[in-house]
Amino acid sequence: MTKDWSPRTKSVHSGTRRSQYGEMSEAIFLTQGFVYDSPEQAEARFIESGPDEFIYARYGNPTVRMFEDRIAALEGTEDAFATASGMAAVSGALTSMLKAGDHVVSAKALFGSCLYILEDVLTRFGVEVTFVDGTDLTAWKAAVRDDTKAVFLESVSNPTLEVIDVKGVAEIAHAKGATVVVDNVFATPAFSKAAELGADVIVYSATKHIDGQGRCLGGVICGTREFIRKTAEPYIKHTGGALSPFNAWVMLKGLETLHLRCNAQAESALFIAEALEGHNKLDRTLYPYLNSHPQQAVAKEQMGAGGTVISLDIQGGKDAAFRFLNALDIILISNNLGDSKSIVTHPATTTHQRLSDKKRAELGITDGLVRISIGLEDKADLLADIRTALDAV
Repeated sequence: MTKDWSPRTKSVHSGTRRSQYGEMSEAIFLTQGFVYDSPEQAEARFIESGPDEFIYARYGNPTVRMFEDRIAALEGTEDAFATASGMAAVSGALTSMLKAGDHVVSAKALFGSCLYILEDVLTRFGVEVTFVDGTDLTAWKAAVRDDTKAVFLESVSNPTLEVIDVKGVAEIAHAKGATVVVDNVFATPAFSKAAELGADVIVYSATKHIDGQGRCLGGVICGTREFIRKTAEPYIKHTGGALSPFNAWVMLKGLETLHLRCNAQAESALFIAEALEGHNKLDRTLYPYLNSHPQQAVAKEQMGAGGTVISLDIQGGKDAAFRFLNALDIILISNNLGDSKSIVTHPATTTHQRLSDKKRAELGITDGLVRISIGLEDKADLLADIRTALDAV
């Protein structure tokens, strides 16, 4: 039985559907539509489709369905729906369940686009949103009301790597009947325990660790079969945010090596973070498994590793941070993460540039903060690259 397999085995084999040809690698069904034997069959399929019956690529596709089944098995949820990008997953999960007058409580430390969805899009359509310090369970308890429809959080925040007690937040939310939606990108599916900690809906940018090699956009929403098929799917299939079959195939191939990659990257990230902590050019070294991290105990309880990302707060602000970035040789400047290549980002001028100076300061995003996604290069080479760049500061 699939449920008895280890996560590594599930990430290779779960959800596989073979055609009559018995192919080893999953097939790419690169088709927009599907043919019916009769109008009666078409009518019946539009009323209720079976597990191997498809209508239109925006509604579902065999390759996409393999990816959905595999990630659901890996995540430990009943079902999943794949989307065109990670933000399509975030916006689809939230918008599909909310209406004017609903109340949402969210952690305030979020990726810039997530903040845009909550601050600008949802409120524009009459949803009330309350932001709290995600690491403070007392703040969650004070903010969640009897009429709160959902709570939203990043299990590890972008880019300051705050770790939120998912179990604690879920207990508070469920006591009021609210749905717990967790953006779990930094925890990765390889280290995730979100479902068993109480998350009802788990979203990923598959663009990150699931692909893991910088090739395709994609996203996925994981949850109960009822939520996925009756809430998320109708919204996404009618608004057009479906994942393409080719991208789904790339994600399937990415899942096969997910655990190998993420474990290697997390091992390197911890090595580099420990080596850099206390460096005289740094105000802070942020990594969830460091002893200095304020939520280290929570991170160790709810993640199988500290993740693949470290953040460094360089003394001297933007000018110093830019000198650091320009002095790097191996690590590339880009705004993605979870790639096999190491990537560095300056959040204040890129991913979080639309925020005011006051808002960035409140979130701990200083002008000297850089986020480094650790790749698969040799960890000694990466550490030497960072140290050389810090010397240039």
